[in-house]
Amino acid sequence: MNQGRIVELCAGVALAVLAVALLRPSASFAQSLSVAPSTMLRIASVSDRYQSYNVEMIEVTGGRFWRPYRAELGDGVQQPAPADGAPSGDTPAGMNADLYQYRPPIDLSNARLRKLAAALGPAYVRVSGTWANTTYFSPTDTPPAAPPAGFKGVVSRAQWKGVVDFAQAVNAEIVTSFATGAGTRDSAGIWTAEQARRLIDYTRALGGRIAAAEFMNEPNLAVMGGAPAGYDAAAYGRDFKRFHAFARAAAPDMLILGPGSVGEAADEPGPGDGSSLTTRNLLTASRPTAVDAVSYHHYGALSRRCAAMGAQTTADAALSEEWLGRTDATLAYYRKLRDAFAPGKPLWLTETADAACGGNPWARSFLDTFRYLDQLGRLARQGVDVVAHNTLVASDYGLLDDVTLAPKPNYWGALLWRKLMDTTVLDSGIPAPSGFHLYAHCLRGAAGLRSIGGVALLAINNDRAAARTLTVPVPGERYTLSSDDLQGRAVQLNGVALELGADDVLPDLAGVPTPPGPLSLAPATITFIALPGAGNQACR
Repeated sequence: MNQGRIVELCAGVALAVLAVALLRPSASFAQSLSVAPSTMLRIASVSDRYQSYNVEMIEVTGGRFWRPYRAELGDGVQQPAPADGAPSGDTPAGMNADLYQYRPPIDLSNARLRKLAAALGPAYVRVSGTWANTTYFSPTDTPPAAPPAGFKGVVSRAQWKGVVDFAQAVNAEIVTSFATGAGTRDSAGIWTAEQARRLIDYTRALGGRIAAAEFMNEPNLAVMGGAPAGYDAAAYGRDFKRFHAFARAAAPDMLILGPGSVGEAADEPGPGDGSSLTTRNLLTASRPTAVDAVSYHHYGALSRRCAAMGAQTTADAALSEEWLGRTDATLAYYRKLRDAFAPGKPLWLTETADAACGGNPWARSFLDTFRYLDQLGRLARQGVDVVAHNTLVASDYGLLDDVTLAPKPNYWGALLWRKLMDTTVLDSGIPAPSGFHLYAHCLRGAAGLRSIGGVALLAINNDRAAARTLTVPVPGERYTLSSDDLQGRAVQLNGVALELGADDVLPDLAGVPTPPGPLSLAPATITFIALPGAGNQACR
């Protein structure tokens, strides 16, 4: 897939988002709102592993991933623009190798990493990404010194064992995709299952399992991901049918996800012959086989690293309604295709973050926590079953620092979501006024809470200037996240700094008791509210 196609896809996203923004009615809302948690209706449910995360295959093997922003030139200075011509080494086709920097294999046995990941469990850990399409799985304990012809990387048996051990240690189920590049194909260019079979069999031999898998990562960018030149929707359909038959026989308990496309928000049919790699054409060509869940990817923009390719955003826009609503436009596109080709099947967002190309500089700051938690709230309300953040560790959009493994602000938001938000989604009864969003779930907690119908609220005041007042009818506890610097990494919970203690002990995420009545929500803050005595019948 060439650079022009990527720009075209990103431009389509931008146009669709603009249309949504122009059609949205404007209205003024009171600064004071009231809720009735006992009568909130159940509107959806999500997986118990709803909040999940990615560990890129290139992290497992070691290799060239997104180059860090160059602090000596000022945070956010873009890297060299992608260049035409052949890539070098493990660089995706059409991209400039200078956008990337080598990183050694991740140590998935690290005690801090495991402790922090386990606190987010149960979850799915998706080990995939562009590089997974061209990664060779070694058949022996001694991996080859260089990738065989047709591959760009090697994952050793020891490295994959590290993935399986990590998943078991942190209460995560493995999601992946398989190698689909030139090295997996026969003389006629048709995909063969040898590599996929090796990975499934070895995982099973270790006592693990692959819970779900996509055939390939982002097939609408198949050539960029290592597919042969000229690869089209018909070739994908042929290969997917072979994969589907193989997967059903080799791993009948493994969910088949797909297609896992990215960068689309307008239903463009492409050439009349249906060869264009759009999701509609991919799904048409792969009929009559069916996926168990429709998967897709969403990034609201490209990061500053890829500024030359367009589709940019700014830190100033990070709390805007238009920015936060971009995930809705993408979901609407893929939901329409799901309804047409796989009606009733779950929707999985298997890769998402603030921006593609490794995230923007503020992805590591509290400013992005608004997007992170608002996206979880929006998509749960619309019935998306799983959301896998990219990534757990690597690059600016990681939940953890990729050098120290210290939690970033998004991690603390993720931890509070895990602590309080259960799988039953409720209608908050509050429309979404500009600058304030309210989401409601049943309250997660001890089984005894079920007898009194506890409710958890997530109140996001994304207005930078105006406070809001939310009136609740029963006593509860509040958990307010704030920061003195929205683009900083320091975050407070109820005014107390969140940080790891000695021996990496997580802080006690204690709420502040609140009586019935009005709660003041300061500008640019995020507040979870636990109401254990709400008496909601849907939460019993």
